[in-house]
Amino acid sequence: MTSTTSKGLKNIVAADSSICHVDGQTGQLIYRGYHIDELAQYSTFEETAYLLYFGELPTKEQLEEFSNQLKAHRKVPQQVYDVLKALPKDAHPMSMMRTGVSMLGNLDPNEDNTSQESFFDDSLMLTAKIGTLLSAIKRIIEGNDPIEPDNSLSHAANCLYMLNGEKPSEDAEKAMDLILILHAEHGLNASTFAARVIAATLTDMYSSITGAIGALKGPLHGGANTAVLETLKEVGSVENVEGWVKSVRANKGKFMGFGHAVYQTQDPRAKHLKELSRRLSIETGEPKWYDMSIKMEELVTAEINKNCNVDFYSASLQYYMGIPGHMFTCVFAASRITGWCAHVLEQVQDNKIIRPKANYVGYEERSYVPVSDRS
Repeated sequence: MTSTTSKGLKNIVAADSSICHVDGQTGQLIYRGYHIDELAQYSTFEETAYLLYFGELPTKEQLEEFSNQLKAHRKVPQQVYDVLKALPKDAHPMSMMRTGVSMLGNLDPNEDNTSQESFFDDSLMLTAKIGTLLSAIKRIIEGNDPIEPDNSLSHAANCLYMLNGEKPSEDAEKAMDLILILHAEHGLNASTFAARVIAATLTDMYSSITGAIGALKGPLHGGANTAVLETLKEVGSVENVEGWVKSVRANKGKFMGFGHAVYQTQDPRAKHLKELSRRLSIETGEPKWYDMSIKMEELVTAEINKNCNVDFYSASLQYYMGIPGHMFTCVFAASRITGWCAHVLEQVQDNKIIRPKANYVGYEERSYVPVSDRS
């Protein structure tokens, strides 16, 4: 018997969802009915997280209460820091984050409570704590102690404060807010699908998020903007961009940060990061990285007829914000936590275990031969 297969489950509809609509043909990204352009322009991360969790934008009072709940959950237990400090010095930051989230689950006495109410509490707590975890990982890698959260700051500003040890500028705070909003949700991508598969077994929220972090760690999913920054550093100057593009093309290499598995036209998130990268290039007095990115976008797009994606300008932008390249995927996780948790909540609300069928292409049934008779 033969079956029709779809490698990578391409074009297979695996779930009904009201969380996010991604239209690759027209380049649209919509959260709960709201276009990403409007959210990028007018919203904050806290408001966007509320929208993803509850399905509606909050009132002023609801937003204030939600923001205060996030602030109340920001602190990470010292036991988690102790475990992170005990890891090998060369541990991957995403492996450290995976361990940190798993440890948070071990410390939660309600870890195995799989009620909808408990899962929502876990979502709120993880959304708040993962920013603190992100910052602690960077500082521990650098040999410094973690910085405690400042509850006078917004979620985005507090993340940057804990990362860099100083309160960010208005543009830097806006940049972090934007990165968190734009990466918050993107349909059934690999890590989100992994989270839903795990959640469908009715295990705990921490297991689902730990699995999602493991999926995001992969270079084909969460590591592209790190590769973009490495490319910019390798090229070194605007003058070298043209020669580099020709060399990569001649050697049939890959241009990181260009093209997308879903979008057949421009990634709707890219332009927002591009503008803030320009602004921070002026603020920091280091226009080189932005100027190189502009030149690279122009030449690569003309060469391969593919637009840059969200990863391309997020590389220079995060670098301007004082975030090193090896931490980019952890920043991604600190944003996508909202999408992951929203999908887990949706999955368990009307759950059915996810068990696809494999198209078997191995041997037909055959007889066992004793080891003494095998040649």
